[in-house]
Amino acid sequence: MLVDEWIETVWTVLNVRAKTLKDYKHLYKIHLKPVIGLLEIDSVSSKDLQVKLLSLPPQTARHTLMLAKTIWREAENYWVVTHNPLTKLRTAPIQITPKKFLTWEEVDVLDWGKYNNQIRFLALHGLRWSEAAALTIGDIKDGSVLVSRSVYGACKSKSSVRRVPYLGYFEQFPKSYKPLQKCANLHGVTVHSFRRSYAYLLKTQKIHVTTAQKLLGHSDPMMTLKVYTSVLDNEIDEAGDILGKFLNIRE
Repeated sequence: MLVDEWIETVWTVLNVRAKTLKDYKHLYKIHLKPVIGLLEIDSVSSKDLQVKLLSLPPQTARHTLMLAKTIWREAENYWVVTHNPLTKLRTAPIQITPKKFLTWEEVDVLDWGKYNNQIRFLALHGLRWSEAAALTIGDIKDGSVLVSRSVYGACKSKSSVRRVPYLGYFEQFPKSYKPLQKCANLHGVTVHSFRRSYAYLLKTQKIHVTTAQKLLGHSDPMMTLKVYTSVLDNEIDEAGDILGKFLNIRE
């Protein structure tokens, strides 16, 4: 069986969200299909895949490898293959760089053009774009924003279904991500940066990390902790001042 033939079955048996399936199909079409699509699946070698992975940026390579592992996992489950060429494959480490974000004060003073309200809403409520774009005025009740769906259908996870205190600025979002991203790019950030702005606001207002986890809709508390450990340069200086005062008191 050709890989191209098997992949059509894979798409029908995967239990993933519609957006994830769309991303998988794009990865396969761009990176795997040109290399292995017309090969017999049981004849694909580790070298075929490793050479391709080495040609990709680390993060893309990691995602492509995860997709390939999914394809072969299902092939093994359905007895389509007799060997797995992915067992020992690795990708280059992903270089993690600090993600830039703006404080609420910075968001509030900047001009976001026709999306002033939408940007402020994101920074004050921490919704993912896909969640915010699915909102209607009917989802704002009794001082809360009820998050129960996304533009892709169901929320990302059970923990994503949540209630967030409403702080104003709601205005219908565009149904495409691109206009807001273009707007955010003008100030050197991304749409997702405003989720970090919200997380940082929670942190500076002494909201406990477990409460922040619920407000952000994180299923993994470690994800929230990673955001909470983000610091700005002035915080380092402030920490020095606080510790200096502590020592002076002690003396």
